[in-house]
Amino acid sequence: MGLVIEKPRVSVVIPVYNCPDYVGQAVESVLNQTNCNCEVIIVDDGSEAETRLKLQPYRKQIHYLYQENQGVAAARNRGIEMAQGEFVAFLDHDDFFLPNKLALQVSCFEAQAQVGMVHTGWRRVNQKGEPIQDVKPWHWVPILDLENWVRWMPILLSAMMFRREWLQEVGGLDTKYKQASDLDLVQRLALMGCETAWVQEITVCYREHDRNDSLNTPLQAEESWRVRDQFFARSDLPIEVRRLERECRYRTLVWVAWRLYCTGYLASMIEYLEKSLDYSPYSLTKTVSDWLKSFTRYADEFGYEFDPITLSQSKPWQEMLSSLMKS
Repeated sequence: MGLVIEKPRVSVVIPVYNCPDYVGQAVESVLNQTNCNCEVIIVDDGSEAETRLKLQPYRKQIHYLYQENQGVAAARNRGIEMAQGEFVAFLDHDDFFLPNKLALQVSCFEAQAQVGMVHTGWRRVNQKGEPIQDVKPWHWVPILDLENWVRWMPILLSAMMFRREWLQEVGGLDTKYKQASDLDLVQRLALMGCETAWVQEITVCYREHDRNDSLNTPLQAEESWRVRDQFFARSDLPIEVRRLERECRYRTLVWVAWRLYCTGYLASMIEYLEKSLDYSPYSLTKTVSDWLKSFTRYADEFGYEFDPITLSQSKPWQEMLSSLMKS
């Protein structure tokens, strides 16, 4: 009899680009998973030699592919093409899984055959991997149906797992997006009828450091708005989703304004807040109040410090209000 090679149950795709300090911990966090038959697929998106050297000790335990730099969406798509598992999980090169991440999500899939995506909570950690705060999105979005995905989009791709057949059917990630391909992917999956279930556990650590791609919030804001434009331009949206357009556009603009505020882009923050007035269901006074309430809620949900009084007394805020009152 020939040797029977067991296929992996889960394929973990790690796109890598110039991350020598963190990539080893990412790989080891997958190799050390409990009760899960998985493969590790590294798609090196044009890293310099130092990162490749850091991966050398794991070469017998991983599937490694080097490609010229094409961006994270293209790297993830290449990983999906290489995947052999029934399920696919993604892990960013600077993050790391907790030991039971994959087993918990596989168990959820096994219990609910109709589910195509499984989502979890995540832990914000600092550069050293020390805990900052646990994020548990199910507290404010308990049901991840199509309407709630479109409304709230509580996405961290590394906290999710997908049936591979759904990723193949949807056509993977859209490579024209550098920051928002995950948002676009989940919107398209949900619209196709791909159901989502929560595992109400913290399963992955999201590392915050000075080289996070997510710190490029002007690009994040611009692409988030383009994704919304593309989604609501579709002719196949259910009527109940179409009715959410103004609300979703308003909430998207306020959310990206918050992200811009957190990263110090106050002029851009003002620009997006002013744009949100075109979609606000409130009067000007109530809209301004809602901005501050929303910023306070985001700060509470994601563990950031925020002083609404300090912001409302700042020069950019006061100049914005003065301009709005005159118009």
